Amino acid sequence: MHINDITIIDDAKLKKAITAAALGNAMEWFDFGVYGFVAVALGQVFFPGADPGLQMIAALATFSVPFLVRPLGGVFFGRLGDKFGRQKVLSITIIIMSISTVSIGLIPSYASIGIWAPVLLLAAKLAQGFSVGGEYTGAAIFVAEYSPDRKRGFLGSWLDFGSIAGFILGAGVVILITSIVGDENFLSWGWRLPFFIAAPLGLIGIYLRHALEETPTFQQHVEKIDSNSRKEIAEPPRVSFREIFTKQWKALIVSVGLVIATNVTYYMLLTYMPSYMSHSLHYSEDHGLIIIIAIMVGMLFVQPFMGLLSDRFGRKPFVIIGSIGLFILAIPSFILIQSNVIGLIFLGFLILAVLLNCFIGVMASTLPAMFPTNIRYSALAIAFNVSVMVAGITPTFAAWLVEATHNLFMPAYYLMVVAVIGLVTGIYMKETANKPLKGATPAASDRAEAKEILQEHHDNIEQKIEDIDVQIAELQSKRKHLIDQHPEIQ
Repeated sequence: MHINDITIIDDAKLKKAITAAALGNAMEWFDFGVYGFVAVALGQVFFPGADPGLQMIAALATFSVPFLVRPLGGVFFGRLGDKFGRQKVLSITIIIMSISTVSIGLIPSYASIGIWAPVLLLAAKLAQGFSVGGEYTGAAIFVAEYSPDRKRGFLGSWLDFGSIAGFILGAGVVILITSIVGDENFLSWGWRLPFFIAAPLGLIGIYLRHALEETPTFQQHVEKIDSNSRKEIAEPPRVSFREIFTKQWKALIVSVGLVIATNVTYYMLLTYMPSYMSHSLHYSEDHGLIIIIAIMVGMLFVQPFMGLLSDRFGRKPFVIIGSIGLFILAIPSFILIQSNVIGLIFLGFLILAVLLNCFIGVMASTLPAMFPTNIRYSALAIAFNVSVMVAGITPTFAAWLVEATHNLFMPAYYLMVVAVIGLVTGIYMKETANKPLKGATPAASDRAEAKEILQEHHDNIEQKIEDIDVQIAELQSKRKHLIDQHPEIQ
């Protein structure tokens, strides 16, 4: 390997790539934030006449059902992403996300059009689910393929920084609108306003993504394809799902475990807990919202720090520590949350939030590194969206468990089961920190770092040669010893 074999990442392009990817993720979670915080209002608007508990479960179910189509979106956009490039697919997904989110705010109430109201709501959520099936995985791959090897954890962590920021913005908008128009007007028409904000966010995202160049890693991949077979990238080698499931099954299983552990915790804390606090614990809605938003703001500062540390100490330790902590501290955290003391409630959420940061701080940098370039989008989209489909039922299932058992600790038991999955995943996952992506050349921030990488590569070769020399000497010694024992062999 020579210095010219190492890709030097353009800093300006890298910043644009991270901004564009994070903004799309922020928009996805803006909707999740709004939906989680207006679930009670949506239940009354679209499912009137039902018991309040059933209204909330029905509204959360409408949130969860779209996760069933996410694998379809993942397969569809994954194949497109591996065939035509990451940038094109991400431009399409953000358009669909913007239109479907805005359309939720336009749907008439059940009182106006009857059963068509919840049907249209479900249709909009299904469109969201289909587009989001290619959104997060594409954004994670886009950032990972643009990032220098030594900074992939830190830079990847900004993707979920966008998730948290979008969620905070969504929750903050709900609180602001409620305080301005009042509870009665919010229930009547105010709940629609947050969904309209997706329009300007989407336009900004579309502009940023359209202006981006394809990732250096995918460009290298395309250049390796024989020009006679690809016909200007119109017919590159076909993605084989058989290859994905037969040759990459270990990576698929590890990816599924990591995504389930991360997203169940995510949805439990950010989507279900606002409703849990108001409906199950009977806290004031404003009371619960302010605490959760304060926790989320704290997570914003912790998130990049976790990614930065993972570049130094590796990704595995954070997954293992987060899983063990979640298993041990889930019940104590819920005891604090149920205490009705603001300081203790805050502490309970803080514990869960820091443990969640252990997962999300490394997920975006870990997942893309598990698969080679030619099948990265397809494989990761399958693993991620099947896992998210399972994790997506968390708000609905947790609400049902509490209603069915009248046990307020059911969400904590749920998290403990997930923690076991996370621990097993952390033990078996391969360390990917500071290593090139599979199928890609090493990537550096500048030429000086490239020289360091090259020197490390040469030092590693020298060490391997020395190790081989030692092994050869040992084998020669064993050979001589055996020859000495046989009189006919000289």
